[in-house]
Amino acid sequence: MTNMLCESAFFGVVISLLAYELGMLLKKKFGLPIFNPLLISIAVVIVFLAVFDIDYQNYNDGAKYLSYLLTPATVCLAIPLYEQMEALKKNIKAILAGILSGVLTSLTVVLALALIFNLNHKMYVTLLPKSITTAIGMGVSEELGGAVTITVAVIIITGVLGNMLAETLCKLFHIEEPIAKGISIGSASHAIGTAKAMEMGDVEGAMSSLSIAVAGILTVVGASIYAMFIEKRTLIKNRKNPGMESNVKLSVPGFSIPEIL
Repeated sequence: MTNMLCESAFFGVVISLLAYELGMLLKKKFGLPIFNPLLISIAVVIVFLAVFDIDYQNYNDGAKYLSYLLTPATVCLAIPLYEQMEALKKNIKAILAGILSGVLTSLTVVLALALIFNLNHKMYVTLLPKSITTAIGMGVSEELGGAVTITVAVIIITGVLGNMLAETLCKLFHIEEPIAKGISIGSASHAIGTAKAMEMGDVEGAMSSLSIAVAGILTVVGASIYAMFIEKRTLIKNRKNPGMESNVKLSVPGFSIPEIL
C-alpha cells in the first residue's frame, strides 16, 4: 500500500489538503487557538509519514505542486491593499512607524535572548530573520552566515504562533483599531499571520500585507547592522581567551545539525 501511495503523482497534495481540511473541521468544532489548521496539518502529515514509513522526498514529489500557488497567492495580497489605498494614504506616517517599531522589537528581542543564552554568531544570525517571509529570510540568513534550514523552521514556527495567538493577544491588550491589528500581525508573523488578519477584516488584511513587504526590506537592513553586535562581542571574547572554542552541538533525534552552536 505504501508503494502504491508513493507512486501516485499527487499523493503529497492529497495528504496535505486532507490534513488541512481536518484542521479546519477541528477549528470550527472547538474554536480554540490550539486547533489551528496549519498546526494540525503539519502534525498530521508528520505522523502519517512516520507511521507508514514514507520518505519525505517521496511525499514532497507530489506536495511541491502546492508551492506553485504561492507566488500568485502572494501577488493577490496586493488586492486588499489597493482597496484600502485611502486609509493607507491617510495614516502613512503611523503605519510606517508601527512597522519600524515591529522590526526593531523583533531584532532587539533576538539580540537580548542571544546574549542571555550566550549564542554564538552563527546561531544568532540564524534567528534574526524570524519575523519576515521565508523567501527574504532565507537570503538574509545565508548572506549573514546563518543556518538556512533552521531559519526556515523558525520562520514557520513564528508564523504559526502568530496565526494562533494574534486574535487572543489583540483582545488581551485591547487593540481595537483595525490598522494597528494589521500592522502588528504582519510585522510579527509575515504571510501566515496575514492569513489570520484577513479573517479578522479587510483593513487588517490589507495593512498586514503591506507590513510583509516593508518589514522584509527593513529587516534586511536592520539584520545586517544587528549582526555586527554579537560578531564584535565574539571577537573580543576570543582575544581574551585565545584557543577557546565552543564544542556544544545541537542534537535532535533523526537529524544532524553540526556547527550551529
